[in-house]
Amino acid sequence: MEDLGTYAEFLPIELHKTADLDPNQNYIIAYHPHGIMVMGAFIHFGTEATGFSKLFPGIKTSLLILRGWFYFPFLRDYVMLAGICDSSKDSIDYLLSKSGVGNAVCLAIGGAREALDTEPGKHRVLLNRRKGFIKKAMEHGVSVIPVYSFGESDVYDSTRNVPGSKMRKLQDFIMKFTGFAPAMFHGRGIFNYTMGIIPYRRHINTVVGKPIPVVKNPNPTRTEVEDMHSIYVDALKALFDEHKTKYGISEGTSLEII
Repeated sequence: MEDLGTYAEFLPIELHKTADLDPNQNYIIAYHPHGIMVMGAFIHFGTEATGFSKLFPGIKTSLLILRGWFYFPFLRDYVMLAGICDSSKDSIDYLLSKSGVGNAVCLAIGGAREALDTEPGKHRVLLNRRKGFIKKAMEHGVSVIPVYSFGESDVYDSTRNVPGSKMRKLQDFIMKFTGFAPAMFHGRGIFNYTMGIIPYRRHINTVVGKPIPVVKNPNPTRTEVEDMHSIYVDALKALFDEHKTKYGISEGTSLEII
């Protein structure tokens, strides 16, 4: 899909490359943070609005989302046009082992739950208990690419819902049974700047980090997965620290891992 260029310019949103990707290999792209609408992941890896294929020739991306989105008529057809797949293990296994090389599956690691913790100006990612993507990378022997999107959490204002509050308990209850995060948020309107569902015009800069090599291990132990996960967390923090001041984040700001 190449018709979202104007949308990308509206925010604006840009994709930044730090290393080449070998088209003879497959990859897992780990996207952070989820934000409210995981907007950057869709624009970068579900469309050609920011020129992914020009930056990384020979790589075909497949954005993975919750299976529930495919139950909605019309929306289902729209996302399928973008080559988006559901985030099941079967989809990941097929794309990484039976669909040739040059494939990169993109996962918003924090998922729906992280959307509930999104707060403008905060750099917080849900990662400590998210290790399934590491296990899959080990099973298939594919490199993991850390991606951090500066500004993803700023395009909408969210209603305060601290853990333990009545609103958060209700949101957690709904998400437990539906899989969807009922986040309370707002952006700007068509003719006003204070209330609406259109995102605010706030710059998003998405940095694609260097691939982290993963040795193939069809049956990794829990300890082996945790060790590889620790390597990934350190790489993500290093990516954040290396680029944060370029995009208006103060030197003393740290990435919060929850």
